[in-house]
Amino acid sequence: MAIARDDLDQHGLIIGVSPERFRAVAMPLLFDHLNAQCEGTIAVNRQARIVWINDKYAEKVGISDPRSVLGKEIEDVLPASRLREVVESGQPSMLDLMAFGSEHFVVTRIPLRDEDGTLVGALGFVLFDRARHLKPLMAKFNTLQSQLVATQHELAKARRARYTIAGFIGASTAASEVKRQARRAAQLDATVLLRGETGTGKELLAQGIHNLSPRANGPFVAVNVAAIPETLVEAELFGTAPGAFTGADRKARIGKFEVANGGTLFLDEIGDLPLPLQAKLLRVLQEQEVEPLGSNQVKPLNVRVIAATHIDLEAKVAAGQFRDDLYYRLNVLTLRVPPLRERREDIPALLEHLLDDIANRSTQAPLEVSDDALALLSAQPWRGNVRELRNLLERAQLDVDGRLNASAARALLVDPVTPSAHTPAPQPATSVSQTLAEQLAQAERQALIDALQATAGNRQQAAQRLGISRAGLYAKLALHGLGKHD
Repeated sequence: MAIARDDLDQHGLIIGVSPERFRAVAMPLLFDHLNAQCEGTIAVNRQARIVWINDKYAEKVGISDPRSVLGKEIEDVLPASRLREVVESGQPSMLDLMAFGSEHFVVTRIPLRDEDGTLVGALGFVLFDRARHLKPLMAKFNTLQSQLVATQHELAKARRARYTIAGFIGASTAASEVKRQARRAAQLDATVLLRGETGTGKELLAQGIHNLSPRANGPFVAVNVAAIPETLVEAELFGTAPGAFTGADRKARIGKFEVANGGTLFLDEIGDLPLPLQAKLLRVLQEQEVEPLGSNQVKPLNVRVIAATHIDLEAKVAAGQFRDDLYYRLNVLTLRVPPLRERREDIPALLEHLLDDIANRSTQAPLEVSDDALALLSAQPWRGNVRELRNLLERAQLDVDGRLNASAARALLVDPVTPSAHTPAPQPATSVSQTLAEQLAQAERQALIDALQATAGNRQQAAQRLGISRAGLYAKLALHGLGKHD
């Protein structure tokens, strides 16, 4: 049967040609077409070593001489390449994204087989934006990539400490002393214990210590131990392994210690930590490593802990509700944050700062405070301290029109104390009288000097005499500026 000339093409392919003949003619044409249309082509052998790379691919990845990379392992030239996986599995990767520097290439990878079907290597084609139908996918990928970067940036910002030690408002003797101690504590990478009533500014000082320390560029992570259900405290602090308990995530969960790695972890209300977990916290502090719940893997850490409490830890230790070894480990550098009633002379400055901040947040003009209102506010015991004062001023911003007088202030107070001749007036910052915070600091300093004198300068014996560790003694000596000459 004769074959019409229309049944032949320029390569001599006949309609109804055998599969073998078709493959022999079409495959080179297919390769030539892909090689010409793609942004780059590369081939590796069974050992994933480069056997060929075209000029376009070499130019795209900054290789001046394509022959210089022949024989090299593919990862040495393209670190993100997965051609080795194709060689090992024999399975193609028809569409993937491969990172190279700041770019992402759309790639196709196929295994190479000889006539007997034996796997001999793999081919990689960079499609990139020549594949027009991938443009919507690339646009979506770039959008998601930008959103991911922005989210990571915002998360990093959220982990930054916002306040500095200067943000602890006040020039009284008590405020100046605690700020002095905080600045010195910032330079020492020891555990810090902040003690004081609620609302005195313990977290503000913790952030200030972090921001002035060598860890300032690391994360600052705050955890209120009392606010976490007891059954979840361990998972929250130390993390969990996948499926650590019934209902747990299939994926591992990172604990706050790992989140704070390289920075500072602030443990507020540390006195409420359940007794069974205190031993685990002690180990983390001593060994600087954490073992997630349900895991046998120990992860190294580099975290500074700042703890805070408003309760009497010594009483809890005596009652068996708080481990004494953990107490001594936390009580290396102790800062007592004075209550507001011990630094009444700071109230005018605090009022000015808080009213400006509240006005900025509410986009309203700041309130003015009359002299009689100032006297009334200065006479209050402020059991909630600065937090309670701020709460009152926020309510005043909403309820009072422009000026806060004594009558309006009294209406906002619960059981207001009326200023009288028997009510001690706020002392000026230049007063020579000592507050309780100053007396305590002075007494501790003198106790250190006495212990060193009694032991002829033997610091080990002085630490035993004082009932603290030697490391604790060194930290307290540094905190009070005591050297060998003292």
